[in-house]
Amino acid sequence: MGNEYSVVGKRLPRIDAHGKALGQMQYIEDIVLPRMLCGKILRSPLPHAKILNIDTSKAERLPGVKGIVTGKGIPRKTYGIVPKAHDEYALAIDKVRYIGDDVAAVAAVDEDTAEEALSLIKVDYEPLPAVFDPEEAIKPGAPLIHEEYGSNISAKILKNFGDIDKGFAEADYVREDRFYHQAVNHAPLEPHGAIALYDARGKFTVWSSTQIPFFMRRNLAKTLDVPESDVRVIKPTVGGGFGQKLDLFAKDFGAAWLARQTGRPVKIIYNREEVFTCTRQRHPMVIYVKTGIKKDGTIVAQHCRIYADGGAYNSTAPLIITLSAYFMMIPYMIRNLRFEGHHVYTNKPVGGAMRGHGIPQVRFGCESSLDMLAEEAGIDPVALRLKNALRANEPHPAQYKIYTCGLSEAIEKTAESMQWKDRYGKLPKGHGIGIAASAYPSGLNNMSHIGAGAIVKIQQDDGSVTLLSGAADIGQGAESMLAQIAAEVLGVTLQEMRVLAADTELTPLDSGTFGSGVTFRAGNAARLAALDARKQIADVVADKLEVSPDDLVFRDKRVFVQGSSDKGMSWNEAIKAVQYADKPMPIVGRGFYHVDAVEPTTLLTQEGNFSPAYSFMAQGAEVKVDLETGQVKVLKVTAGHDCGFALNPISVEGQLEGSVAGGAGQAIYEDIDWDEGRIRNTNFLDYKMLTSLEMPDVENIEVITNDPYGPFGAKEAGEGTIIPTAACITNAVYNATGVRIKELPITPEKILKGLEELKAKAAAKA
Repeated sequence: MGNEYSVVGKRLPRIDAHGKALGQMQYIEDIVLPRMLCGKILRSPLPHAKILNIDTSKAERLPGVKGIVTGKGIPRKTYGIVPKAHDEYALAIDKVRYIGDDVAAVAAVDEDTAEEALSLIKVDYEPLPAVFDPEEAIKPGAPLIHEEYGSNISAKILKNFGDIDKGFAEADYVREDRFYHQAVNHAPLEPHGAIALYDARGKFTVWSSTQIPFFMRRNLAKTLDVPESDVRVIKPTVGGGFGQKLDLFAKDFGAAWLARQTGRPVKIIYNREEVFTCTRQRHPMVIYVKTGIKKDGTIVAQHCRIYADGGAYNSTAPLIITLSAYFMMIPYMIRNLRFEGHHVYTNKPVGGAMRGHGIPQVRFGCESSLDMLAEEAGIDPVALRLKNALRANEPHPAQYKIYTCGLSEAIEKTAESMQWKDRYGKLPKGHGIGIAASAYPSGLNNMSHIGAGAIVKIQQDDGSVTLLSGAADIGQGAESMLAQIAAEVLGVTLQEMRVLAADTELTPLDSGTFGSGVTFRAGNAARLAALDARKQIADVVADKLEVSPDDLVFRDKRVFVQGSSDKGMSWNEAIKAVQYADKPMPIVGRGFYHVDAVEPTTLLTQEGNFSPAYSFMAQGAEVKVDLETGQVKVLKVTAGHDCGFALNPISVEGQLEGSVAGGAGQAIYEDIDWDEGRIRNTNFLDYKMLTSLEMPDVENIEVITNDPYGPFGAKEAGEGTIIPTAACITNAVYNATGVRIKELPITPEKILKGLEELKAKAAAKA
């Protein structure tokens, strides 16, 4: 598959590769405007307190300070990512709810002056009781973080499928366990930043390192209390996001407000401590999993109860627990299931979207539970997963429509590559292998505004093609993918393609980068726009060649009759033919794509299909554990991924390897260190991550299923692959040592403690 194409399916370098390699790309830090001021944010030193008074008089008198804004001077407008979950002000107004909460913003002539101004602002606080554990936060009498809600449970979901009691009654093996997935930081190399300009017409232009420019425009307009038409958001090159750059932050609002107040451009760039403390993190989560299977390995029932620690504000609260619930139903067929999800306020930094968005935590618990039951029942873990794997077009209890599913193939190929049958349970002590599986959506279809538009413009002078898209490339290669799709449709090479993206004033509407929907949404939009432009050319060329437009082939910069490649013309000649036919120039094609949706959002209360396509994945890990020190080394990860069709195999492989790196790091190293709500490891020295020295070998196995609705058959590739990594590593660690890790990360201390407990049990039996 793929030989029929000339651009998609090929191992081509990204269109921005040279610019990045040569340091020519423009990140937010690189943008400098005339008379630009430096902005800084004053943050709360307390986890929970009333704001009694803020005195800015000394700071205002400091030479070089040009503007100051506090919560008392801004519109009382809350904002957020998810509808009906808006609970955050652009700056704290009545009280602060975590250490680092945004209190005031200043603009000064340079960074030193801005920092000094912050030190001169006096804030009178009345400390309030704080709570830092989600299970403590839901107990009666716990301090209320948002009193207006009357509870610290900010969102909850209950899903029941089938008859859970009947299912457990039929089970031959049942077990219930508690798991914990720690908080981790996205750690993008580029810190968050924004620059704002307010012009004489009363219009804001904001450059922001954002993943969702159009959502950013909406939230900025709301918090500034101006029409959306008065706000333009431009996304420059972004150095990594992973979900952390979805939300509006004080840097965006503060830069815009102070630009209007001072009449000068304002830049606010977060330092690394602010990225760790004052943006977003993966939700720490307590997971209770009860699973029942029959002797033959059939999963007959599963009950999951989670408490997601959301920190001080909602961010994506309803969505994270909804996704966690809906992905309990895949990748396996479970006809009897109950899911109880709770998003809980605590006085800690805020949880938000991160690669996989709530699903890695839950699948860590579920995949561990399956391995434990497989051992009790004497069933091979691979066989158990194959027994229950979903299949395409199979009726689903939750009414999902799964048109393509390569899960069984991914499991089989992963196991075969690992030599599972010959090695599982047969390796020396301290050396083990494990497996896990998962699934992920190709975007969501639960809201009609989650769509994407595209415009293709073809220049008459040289035949070059400009693609305009609102999609946000945050390093994953979205612009290259869109260019490949349009180039394939038009029959040109990537050299002819230019991409202008993510500018709310110039580019079509796009919901941004989240939920692995860019390929499906923006990719299909680009394909439709290119088809529209191609039709305009085909109508003219077909008339000249006296054939039907449907008989024409666009390939290799030529337009010719199918089956008669000599009967045609070059790409540039075809463009000239349109021009000489007195057709509108330049040639402009338009496309818009969204899947059927129901409004308002119904996922919390109703069942049904919530994505146009689902990708499936299996991962196997091989580990070596030092039984003297407890140190874990991940030797190899084999990743089998059903991506539909690889539009660019290099990009797919890069995404899979990046997911493995992130997942392995979170399994054995990454952990936010808390002390009464304060993060103590807010830098790359103290926050341990996987480096190139610890990176395991990665074998990528692409499973091709060719989805009927994806552009050229493509589905999600990359984000979902982080989901099974921690689970397959913990399963491998158990295989190597007999120590079952139920709380991440896998530290040497936990391994050694587990080994001591095993020795004690063995001695007691003797």
